[in-house]
Amino acid sequence: MPKHYRPPGKKKEGNAARYITRSQAVKYLQVSLSVFRRLCIFKGVFPRDPKKKVKGNHHTYYHMKDILFLKHEPLLDKFREMRAYEKKVKKAMSKKNKDLAERLLTRKPSYTLDMLIRERYPKFIDALRDLDDGLTMVHLFAALPAIERENIQAERIHNCRGLSLEWQAYVSRTHKLRKAFISVKGIYYQAEVEGQKITWLTPHALQQVMPQDVDYKIMLTFLEFYETLLGFVNLRLYNSINLKYPPILDPRLKALAADLYALTRYVDAKDKKDGGNHEESELRLAQLQDQLPANEPGALMHLVENTADENEDDEETTACKTLFKDITFFLSREVPRESLLFVITAFGGVVSWEGDGAPFEESNQSINYQIVDRPTQSHRFISRDYIQPQWVFDCINARVILPTEEYMVGKVLPPHLSPFVDNEAEGYVPEYAETIKRLQAAARKEILPMPGGEQDDFDNAQNLLAEGIIDRAKAKEAAERKRKMEVFQAQYHEELKAELEGKTDTNTPTTPKESKKKKKKEKNVDEEEEEEIEDDGNLKQFADDNDNMSKVAMSRKKRRLYEAMKISQERKKASVDTLKTRKKNIQKSKKTTSD
Repeated sequence: MPKHYRPPGKKKEGNAARYITRSQAVKYLQVSLSVFRRLCIFKGVFPRDPKKKVKGNHHTYYHMKDILFLKHEPLLDKFREMRAYEKKVKKAMSKKNKDLAERLLTRKPSYTLDMLIRERYPKFIDALRDLDDGLTMVHLFAALPAIERENIQAERIHNCRGLSLEWQAYVSRTHKLRKAFISVKGIYYQAEVEGQKITWLTPHALQQVMPQDVDYKIMLTFLEFYETLLGFVNLRLYNSINLKYPPILDPRLKALAADLYALTRYVDAKDKKDGGNHEESELRLAQLQDQLPANEPGALMHLVENTADENEDDEETTACKTLFKDITFFLSREVPRESLLFVITAFGGVVSWEGDGAPFEESNQSINYQIVDRPTQSHRFISRDYIQPQWVFDCINARVILPTEEYMVGKVLPPHLSPFVDNEAEGYVPEYAETIKRLQAAARKEILPMPGGEQDDFDNAQNLLAEGIIDRAKAKEAAERKRKMEVFQAQYHEELKAELEGKTDTNTPTTPKESKKKKKKEKNVDEEEEEEIEDDGNLKQFADDNDNMSKVAMSRKKRRLYEAMKISQERKKASVDTLKTRKKNIQKSKKTTSD
């Protein structure tokens, strides 16, 4: 046996071979813990929770396939190259070789995350599904101050603000915003882009407090990835509406902190230019009609119409687009300008504000609503309503223009209901939600049941009306048959009475042939009477079945009222029958006494 021979160890199986701890993974990849974290965030590798933890419960476990996946990542070589570069710069600075250090600083290695975006999101719809956290993170850092000790650079803050405003400008231009809700944490928004619902949170426009127990290095690593992702998404979305990306903003408006308004102006200007080009193309196509074949007149014009029809908005987008149509708003200086500008323009309204760079002044007579948030006003215009900002958000969530009486300045506002909560599923419907529901029905010209009423009365109204008409026709037929039966019955009783009194009719037959004819005729009359009685019984049974069916279709209140009416009719009928029997008994007693 050789001197350095070591017997092979036991082969690993199960969880021991499938999972690896974080310290083992760092040692296996030969990187530091910070580089390992960055690599896991960029690649989307997360810790696992195996059922059987081989090394104990106090370790963090990763799947072995994920670690092998990281081992062959080209970004890992870039990190190693950057680490070697930092060592060279540090060595040059320690030797006081400034020329070498300056040359090294000009050749600093860099990397991009473009290939990682393509790898993690092969389709554009996959990127939209994973955009919620990215938008929230970008909007958060857009509102933070630049802090050198936390390595939060001002350039990164400006980049986040630009990406967030570009996203808002696209959503506002295409009218994709669906919901908005003001909470203590911030303002929640939800947009629907290419069939995907994207929800994000933006902080309030206040000074942000930086907590000390937050690891900003990890947040900045996530932000680096989300910045690249949002840049790709904005590029694709702007190209889909034929806009150049990144947009070129007006420097005057940008200096006045009106970036979102500058973006909307850029988009509108491009739309007008594209509209002019479209009209020129239609004119040229119309001039080419003579050169087309005779059997295909207007072929190119139909082609243009078909392409225009493909870009038509859906029903919900049209409703959002026309909610604030032909309505002009003016924002006072104390209200949050950017959020209201974003929301109002997304639903088709026209906005101006108090300050430099505004489209029009406060004295403009076309203003319909002025949004204020202070109890007193120095001067008021009679031609407009002064409302609080909550009215705008409640209107867009309800998709209807709400009355402004409860949102006037100085009044206690109604509850701000969340559009992300299903009241019926939760089992509690607030009172103001019922009021909004009735206003929506009034806007759609629908009829809702009164409070305390039942919906069955409205659902089955036409069915009850049709059943009532059918029952009335059948009742008329039954009454006609009953009248005929009464005539035949009266005639039969008269004949019996005449026979009992011994009277003979002058037209009574005396010959045997006539007597046979009379018997045959009486037999036919009896058969007809039996058939009529049988039909009457069937009709009565059919009427009872119809009554039962109509009872099933009725509401509880109508069913009770119907049963009470039937009971009263039966009582009247019983009293009439008793009177008839008494009269018959009196007549019989008189006859017996006379005889």
